[in-house]
Amino acid sequence: MWRVVQLFCECIQESANVKTIKQVPPTCLLCVFVCFQLFLASMAFVFFSKAFGGAYMKSSITQIERRFDIPSSLIGVIDGSFEMGNLLVVAFVSYFGAKLHRPRLIGIGCLIMAAGSFLIALPHFFQGLYKYETSVSHSTDINSTASILPCLSNHSIWQTDMTPNQFLNRTCEKAAGSSMWIYVFLGNMLRGIGETPIMPLGVSYLDDFAKEENTPFYLACIHTVGILGPMFGFMLGSLLAKIYVDIGFVDLDSVTINHKDSRWVGAWWLGFIVTGTIILLSSIPFWFLPKSLPKEGQEQSQSKSTELTTVAEQENFLPDENQDHEEKNKPVTFQELAKDFIPSLRRLFKNNVFTLMILTHLVAVNGFIGMITFKPKFMEQIYGQSASKAIFIIGIMNLPAVALGIITGGFVLKRFKLGVIGAARVSIAASFGASCLLFIQIFLHCDTAEVAGLTVSYQGVPQVSYNQQTLLSQCNMGCSCSMKHWDPVCAHNGVTYASPCLAGCQTSTGTGRGMVRQSLFPSSMNMSAVLGQCPRRSNCDFMFKIYMTFSVVGSFISACGGTPGYIVLLRSIQPDLKSLALGMQTLIVRTLGGIPPPIYFGALIDQTCLKWGTKNCGGRGACRLYDANKFRMTFLGLITGLYFLSNMLWGGVYRTVVKRQKKLTLRNQAKENGLEGNTVDNGHANISIGKNKEDADNESTI
Repeated sequence: MWRVVQLFCECIQESANVKTIKQVPPTCLLCVFVCFQLFLASMAFVFFSKAFGGAYMKSSITQIERRFDIPSSLIGVIDGSFEMGNLLVVAFVSYFGAKLHRPRLIGIGCLIMAAGSFLIALPHFFQGLYKYETSVSHSTDINSTASILPCLSNHSIWQTDMTPNQFLNRTCEKAAGSSMWIYVFLGNMLRGIGETPIMPLGVSYLDDFAKEENTPFYLACIHTVGILGPMFGFMLGSLLAKIYVDIGFVDLDSVTINHKDSRWVGAWWLGFIVTGTIILLSSIPFWFLPKSLPKEGQEQSQSKSTELTTVAEQENFLPDENQDHEEKNKPVTFQELAKDFIPSLRRLFKNNVFTLMILTHLVAVNGFIGMITFKPKFMEQIYGQSASKAIFIIGIMNLPAVALGIITGGFVLKRFKLGVIGAARVSIAASFGASCLLFIQIFLHCDTAEVAGLTVSYQGVPQVSYNQQTLLSQCNMGCSCSMKHWDPVCAHNGVTYASPCLAGCQTSTGTGRGMVRQSLFPSSMNMSAVLGQCPRRSNCDFMFKIYMTFSVVGSFISACGGTPGYIVLLRSIQPDLKSLALGMQTLIVRTLGGIPPPIYFGALIDQTCLKWGTKNCGGRGACRLYDANKFRMTFLGLITGLYFLSNMLWGGVYRTVVKRQKKLTLRNQAKENGLEGNTVDNGHANISIGKNKEDADNESTI
């Protein structure tokens, strides 16, 4: 067995020194084929793994927000820490990594990602049991099932809502809303650092050693396998969102809330242990891959009819510059590499197509990141879906549509042999179609949840303005209720009350989730209320199905432009700058398109909050209820605006590409005319000098 491995390694080392597949010794052809297939499989698996971990992080945002009792703006900072990690190292990894052993750098990145996932789960083991917010008990054992009186007439509002003393402040430092979220922040940043080499180094490695016409298909296959990662990530998030955070440590029968409650926290920490293990396994194959491989299919002549893969076409979309950059030997020392870094950046950003593509992706990613981060919360607040169901639906419906769209875009490119202009047209059409469907979704919504004193009055009349003082009414005036706590109950009339006390409840019967609150209304009729918010009206299910139809179709159409857009980027840059270009794209897009959106989306969403939760120590916690109309207009309106701006930028990209295409056509026509006019049949050489500035690259033709 060891001899087989040794022979395999010798074949790889010998094959790595040749440039074409023709020069590979016949005995080593199988080794090269196995290596290339192993690389493709490894790339697909690592794309799956990183997407699996990233999607699970997105699906756990709501659970983390509730567990640490933090607002949406702060959870946006935590979510953006992944891109912050990319920002620290992406430029250096992309440039210097292209000169080093790219597969091993990817393996090291996977190890760092796995460590980050394990670090995110760490706070659960030091934080203590989760004590959810409730208004019916102020004892240290909040989860107690002892019989209690919801209405405490001997307390005053001032006593109930007063500022906590120093002892409670010290207790609060160790509570759910403490600084333990910093571990999640740092772990997510480590994930971002580890993910950095995968995209620029992996894609450039593939494009360097694969046949040019096969690159779009390989990329589409890898991304399609990778899209299974978010599917499984969201499905895992949905499953764990139904499992109580302290499972195995508390008696679940004593828990008075269920997974549909806005205070519920699932076993978010368990998923990061699973994703960390998967990412760790994905690093193994990269340690056995060679630094370089022979070019696939290099010996075959390129077809003139294949618009996408001709060398002339790629030269068309490269800025005019001295070709010595491609012919001279690459520097080998670190000092020479560092000295060449700034000139390489200058060459890169002189490329107009590359610059416009960066701006286009930047705007589009702003809208996409904001949407995917808060879409589960949007579905929960607007359509009354539980966090678990919202996450599951995204994973089982939206993500398969995205996978199908990605593979469809790659198939269209290969089937119709589309070049850069054709790829740009496909991307523009897909972006515009997705924007139109997104705009329609703004007008789809359900009736607002009926919460007494917040969205409707105690008589069932919709509220014109929201004020905390409207939480008080005749039925609860004598109960001295706290207006800070959120412990919702559903009354017989289908209206939700913020707490049993505000519902006028004076007694309680039962334990756990089966507890029933008894109230005595002014009509002297005994009424009861059950724990939790009231379900939405039946027509909400129909509206939600329509919304999901538009959402799924829009996801498919948008994804169809993904692979063509990537091809436009790849074909617009010099081969020696490919890794640097992909790295700089990752740096800029993730810095300005990945970090700010969760923060400003979260801050704007916080402005639509109607009822904030209360921490154990009395401070403001996570939001429990939003103004549905303001939330919808803010969330979808902002995304739609960003997508339409992206469409306008795509128009600029297309005009630039067409202009360069016309430039190449005129250059080729002038070259042909020059050859026809100056060719002599007497056997003597004829020299024509190109005087046009556009012919600078072809100074003379013999």
